Amino acid sequence: MPGLRERKKEQTRRRIESAAWRLFAERGFEAVTVNEIAEAAEVAKATLFSYFPSKESMALQGVGDDDLAGIVAGRAAGRSSLEALRVHYRSFATGPMTGIDPEGLVSRIRVIFDSPTLSNATNALLYQQRQKLAEALTAEHGERTAALMAAQISATLLTLQEAFFRQLAAGASPEEAGRQLGEDVELAFDLLAHGHEQLQGPGAGERAGKGTRKGTRPGEG
Repeated sequence: MPGLRERKKEQTRRRIESAAWRLFAERGFEAVTVNEIAEAAEVAKATLFSYFPSKESMALQGVGDDDLAGIVAGRAAGRSSLEALRVHYRSFATGPMTGIDPEGLVSRIRVIFDSPTLSNATNALLYQQRQKLAEALTAEHGERTAALMAAQISATLLTLQEAFFRQLAAGASPEEAGRQLGEDVELAFDLLAHGHEQLQGPGAGERAGKGTRKGTRPGEG
């Protein structure tokens, strides 16, 4: 159990972050100064910087945090890189959606999309994530193939995230959005593993995704 000092530090961090996001949502990222955030959070500017090294770091908590390279490197023997990633995202989609604030999450995404500074910073973080994934894949697949695999995987995961956010923005509950995400995860990884040629006829992709909800692939089980 964390001690009193640690709890106070966490409370201060959350107060700063909450004040920052309230101001970002009201006025946009570029229009808000660090001094205004510190004043709203009732902390000194120096205290704020002891928790967050920059204004951008307050807005980009969690962006690019999924350790794709670590998932690949730490996968069980006999499990492919794609299957390890599939299992990871399936677990998120089918797990409890507790702690998700749809309105707050959608507000944050809009702030990032509306800010050129944050959009560029997000792209840089996702690029770093992709590069680390490519490095983790290189030993098994070679540099050129690993780079292409990492690009395809990263683009697919970004699309899955965007679809999940759109569901929430449209009013779906976290549970509803999670169920749709689960189907999308299976379809997406089937496409990565087997390519577009597995799809035959209108709606085949949607049927394939639903058919692999519990880990089966088209033609299996």
